[in-house]
Formats: sequence, structure tokens, C-alpha cells
Amino acid sequence: MIVCIRCEAMKCRGTLLWPALFLIPLIPVVLGTGNYLANLDILRSGWYSLWTQISLFYSNFFFAPLIGVYCAFFWRYENFHSCRNALFTAPVSYGTIYLGKYLMVCAVTLFSQLWLAFLYLAAGILAGLPGLPPASIVLWILRGTAGGFVAAAIQFILACVFRSFALPVVLGVLGGFTGLLAAGRSWGIFWPYALMLLGMNANRTEDMLDGGIPLFLAVTLVYLVLINLAGVKIMKRTAVL
Repeated sequence: MIVCIRCEAMKCRGTLLWPALFLIPLIPVVLGTGNYLANLDILRSGWYSLWTQISLFYSNFFFAPLIGVYCAFFWRYENFHSCRNALFTAPVSYGTIYLGKYLMVCAVTLFSQLWLAFLYLAAGILAGLPGLPPASIVLWILRGTAGGFVAAAIQFILACVFRSFALPVVLGVLGGFTGLLAAGRSWGIFWPYALMLLGMNANRTEDMLDGGIPLFLAVTLVYLVLINLAGVKIMKRTAVL
């Protein structure tokens, strides 16, 4: 597993993955900060208000497609010529290959969230907000990361099956849209694409998961196990085909 992860990490060197990781989160931060500064007479909750605006754009429109980019990237090399066949003939189990790739997607997703946290802090300081962000927002970012891992599990299967780079990204956009619709419903916590929005408390100052964190973590864990088990089986079938 360690060797597989190292091999996947080597693919990231000198690629367009890093510009996407650093530049795409800048867009919702700039939009959200601008919206916050333009409505200071309404948004009076300081760091919380700034978070509502940044998370409004990031969670709803950018997070899922960005994860789709990561998943498509880690299958990109295997989709050229006979590289996928060479991968599956390596003396490594299908599960190890699959999880090695998926864990790298999770690592990059986590790095994106840390980068977003830094940008949020910088935006707040530039906007003149006093002190530091509340600890609850740090928790929301971590919860959103866990929800992002679920979305990544689905997107990773799609990137494995569909060899087009653009299609998984487009499906990520659609998934994020369905998550936006489901997040406001009572059953939204059971929709995988809604977990990242609920986790990050997108566009809310009060905690949408207040009292429901154990259920959120349980649903997240179940989805991660079931989707990845299904992903390994699906990858085996695509290897045969």
C-alpha cells in the first residue's frame, strides 16, 4: 500500500493538479469576501458571516467539481493506451491499487480544505475582522472534509468507469447541485453529496448538525465502506473488460 501511494504521489509532480488546487478555491473566497463586504449592514456576525458567504460559493459550486478533477487526474495516466492493462498486471491486489489511488485523492482533498482554511483566515484579516475565527468553524471544515471523502468515493468510481477527464467533473457539478437541493430536507443527511454541505454548515451561522453529529459520522463511515467495496468490484470488472 505504501509503495502504491508513493507511486501515485510521484504522478503529482510538475502537473496541473497543483494550480487547480491553489487557484480554484481562490474564486469562492474572493466572491464570498466581496459579497460580505458589500453587505456589512446585514451581515453583522463577524467571522460567522464571512464563513456563510465563502461556504455559500465553495460548498455549493466548487467543492464537488474540484474533487471530480482530483479523481479524474489519478485515473488519467491509466486511460492512455495500454497503461491500465499494465497497472492490473502488476503483482499487487486490486484492492491495494484502488485504495492507494483513493487515499491520494483524500490526501489532496484534505490539503484543499487546509488551503481553504488559510484563505478564509487571510480574507478575514484583510476584511478587518478582529481576533481569530471561532473554533466551531474549524470543526465545520473538518466535518466538510469527511463529507468530501464520501463525494470523492463516488467520483472515484465514476472516474474509473468513464475514461473521459471531463465527464467525472461534470458529474461532480451535478452531484453538488443535488446536494444543495437535499441539504435543506430532513432526509438530506442520507444523501452522499449533501454531507459535505451539511458538514461545512454552508451559508448558515447556526449549526445544521446540532445534536446530529453522531448520525453524520455514522452515515459517513457506512458510505465510505460500502462505496469503496463496490468500487473495488467495479474496477475488477473494468479490468476484465
